[in-house]
Amino acid sequence: MLTVDSLTKSYDESAGRKSRKGSDTTRTYAVGGVDFDVQDGELFTLLGPSGCGKTTTLRSVAGLERPTDGRVTLGGRVLFDAKKGVNLKANRRGFGMVFQSYAIWPHMSVFKNVSFPLEVMPRAKRPGRKEIEERVERVLNVIELGAYADRAATKLSGGQQQRLALARALVTQPELMLLDEPLSNLDAKLRETMRFELKRLQRELHLTAIYVTHDQSEALVMSNRIAVMNKGRIEQIGKPREIYTKPATRFVAEFIGTSNFMEGKVISVKGDEVISETSQGRLVARQVVKAPAVGETVLISIRPECVGISTTRRGDVPNEWSGKVLTRAFLGDVVDHIAGVDGIEVRSRSNPTVSIQPGTDVHLTVDPDNVTLVPVD
Repeated sequence: MLTVDSLTKSYDESAGRKSRKGSDTTRTYAVGGVDFDVQDGELFTLLGPSGCGKTTTLRSVAGLERPTDGRVTLGGRVLFDAKKGVNLKANRRGFGMVFQSYAIWPHMSVFKNVSFPLEVMPRAKRPGRKEIEERVERVLNVIELGAYADRAATKLSGGQQQRLALARALVTQPELMLLDEPLSNLDAKLRETMRFELKRLQRELHLTAIYVTHDQSEALVMSNRIAVMNKGRIEQIGKPREIYTKPATRFVAEFIGTSNFMEGKVISVKGDEVISETSQGRLVARQVVKAPAVGETVLISIRPECVGISTTRRGDVPNEWSGKVLTRAFLGDVVDHIAGVDGIEVRSRSNPTVSIQPGTDVHLTVDPDNVTLVPVD
């Protein structure tokens, strides 16, 4: 198991002109004291927007960046400890890494690209020629490139080059795989295919991996657990469904998928059921991240696919609003309707067979089990 404790990476930046006494400096935190662990056989994803610190965190674990503070251990082996002055070199950590650019060696064949990491191992650990050939052939067959062993690496397609980079990292049998946005250079269709391919390989080979991406769909499809990062800190760690249905902060609710937001004041708390007064009327919620007190202001998050839309009023459900369709957008496999409801816009996502024209009076409903109360930042 990999354990990361209070990992921090900061930089001093000059502020203002230099004087005889030196220059004023400010400290910028790329990573602000993050904590997480990665279980054996788990694909753990660092997810966040550009500049959130996810790649710096990955590079710090890899040994390519020296953190300012914190501690990193793997199975009891200390890789980095700021207080004790321990900083194991990257090539001694025993990790495999796949970079965003793949970094395929263009002058080598497919076979040579994969065998090279074994050939340059220290003599004491270097496998014999026969074992190298067997390991390379085995890993090429696993990723379905066995038939391309003698081909020049530059003759492969983008998806094949991505798999070649993965094979090169796997052949050394690393304790941990580190993947830095490896699918971002692929076109949309191939990227979708490779998500499932990578997940299949990770599961079949029982790989332990840290995966970095800014793509929410990628993270939800592939991960056992996700750490959502923002401004150098982790906002929430959880399983994909938990992250999506129970966002712990407004940032997570906004970054993962799409949400309808409204503010309310709590007027009743009974077990896991909370009733809030909003400008659209009373609203019942049963997805509560942190139990609020009566009178507390809360942020309410509702996913568009959880909002039912109809031209007929039901009247027998706890959460129902009347409104008027402002716009309709056909998205292929779904259709979005945006309705005006007492001064706010509410998005409903439905099967494409549902077609309600702009200007139509509608009724919107949402089950209390699909209403999430998020702590106000």
